[in-house]
Amino acid sequence: MFSKDFAWGAATSAYQIEGTAPADGKGMHIWDVFCAEPNKIFDNHVGKYACDHYHRYKEDVQIMKKLGIKSYRFSIDWTRILPNGTGKVNDEGIRFYNNLIEELLENGIEPYLTLFHWEFPYELYKKGGWLNSECVNWFSEYAKIVVQNFSDKVTKFITMNEPQCFLGLSYLRGEHAPGLLLPLRDTFHMAHNVLKAHGMAVKVLREYAKQPIQIGIAPTCGMTIPYSDKEEDINAARKALFSMNQDIYNWTWNVSWFSDPIFLGHYPEEGMEKYASYLPEISKDDMELISQPLDFMGENIYNGVLIKAKDNGEFEVAGREPGYVRTANNWPVTPECLYWGPKFLYERYQKPIYITENGFCCHDVVSADGEVHDPNRIEFTTRYLRYLKKAVEEGVDVRGYFHWSLLDNFEWCQGYKDRFGLVHVDFKTQERIIKDSGYWYQKIIESNGEILEDNNI
Repeated sequence: MFSKDFAWGAATSAYQIEGTAPADGKGMHIWDVFCAEPNKIFDNHVGKYACDHYHRYKEDVQIMKKLGIKSYRFSIDWTRILPNGTGKVNDEGIRFYNNLIEELLENGIEPYLTLFHWEFPYELYKKGGWLNSECVNWFSEYAKIVVQNFSDKVTKFITMNEPQCFLGLSYLRGEHAPGLLLPLRDTFHMAHNVLKAHGMAVKVLREYAKQPIQIGIAPTCGMTIPYSDKEEDINAARKALFSMNQDIYNWTWNVSWFSDPIFLGHYPEEGMEKYASYLPEISKDDMELISQPLDFMGENIYNGVLIKAKDNGEFEVAGREPGYVRTANNWPVTPECLYWGPKFLYERYQKPIYITENGFCCHDVVSADGEVHDPNRIEFTTRYLRYLKKAVEEGVDVRGYFHWSLLDNFEWCQGYKDRFGLVHVDFKTQERIIKDSGYWYQKIIESNGEILEDNNI
């Protein structure tokens, strides 16, 4: 069973829902610039208005309250409180986030604050961004302002969201802002700087917090699923999850390169050998900084791959069945990943786990009755949560689940095409309609997951 204080939540990020509201002093970040370029985003959509959460946050909090959501994971836009990334603080930005946090608390919803969900300040990008070692100090300055202003009310902090994505998709594949294709060596240097920035932020958060706080990070990756229940396939899947078997031009998409240094204090040996020619100098002091103690680990989990053992003790990816189930954005539907992923992660890192994102992209429509009927999202989440419940009942310390997302929103390079929300948003009128899945999730929360075994939900 899920614990009585299990954090049933929903997640969003700043740029994906807020709208830019530049008149209130927000600075430019790399996504503001990227979206202004033609043909970078689906149908040339922009995040300028998004869900207008900046002006409608009270309405959105009331929706959360109605759905019984206990915890809300959101992010701060770095440039909303530090327009240039460092230096002068924008008081209007501080006021907005304080108002949001107070509104959440007044309605019985615990805030989980993420410092960085990809809005890198453009002024700092022009100085080299994550490739400039000064980024460690830039990020720590930002973290200090956040904790000084919000830790009187917030006790749960997440430093960064998905370094696999904001490095790999942005600098190796050029699909996300700033849309670059950098040399491999540069990307390894950036990743090391990112991890050092995370570590320095952890130190600053603890030093300046106004009350005891808990800190984690929210990486991601495709999980691995054993092809069968045979021990050799289970061992193969475990080995595959933490291996360096990615194509070199997709190297960021792995678990251990980012999580081992943080939770184990060292980079994985396999990666140190495989990537030796690309690596920066890595000192003992670097590793001490990166491995600052954390209270929990987040993991954004959407799908996984089947792994089977080979006769020589190695592993291979098993092909998917013809006609396998996919989401509206063509991601595979693999509910077992929410059992095996947390299980393998907990075995290796021995930290409490939050599923900081999990959700389903549907072809949602407003029906003639004015409602949004999304049975596929309900079926998806039911199956995934049943596997998560199994992991919990077998001893995996899972503390919470955050559905991605509360609202349909700006899905980065896919613009407004992909809908993940429990709440439908009309991006012209900004009307919100709670979907069937939102009301379903309300019942899951009310029962603390007990009704997951009811085949009629």
